[in-house]
Amino acid sequence: QVQLVESGGGLVQPGGSLRLSCAASGNTFSIISMGWYRQAPGKERELVAVITRGGNTNYANSVKGRFTISRDNARITVYLQMNGLQPEDTAVYYCNARSSMDHWGKGTLVTVSS
Repeated sequence: QVQLVESGGGLVQPGGSLRLSCAASGNTFSIISMGWYRQAPGKERELVAVITRGGNTNYANSVKGRFTISRDNARITVYLQMNGLQPEDTAVYYCNARSSMDHWGKGTLVTVSS
């Protein structure tokens, strides 16, 4: 099993920035990729960004140029730097680790509002 602990959510004004962190523990050797998903009220969970073991990244079109995913291999931690936040980015953000199955964190709330 893989355990994931997220941090870094909160309230920010439009145009502001936040950085989310996700620390993995457990059977981390089995992880193929890690990423962030989000779920806004009344909407389905959607992919935000993912980074593979090889360092390849993929982003949702809605966040390209504003969000950056990165990782610290030594700490088995993945980060999501979010710049230029807009109200439509308001959601619960979930960390995901993919091995032979999907592992999820409990989520962290990001609220963008003036």
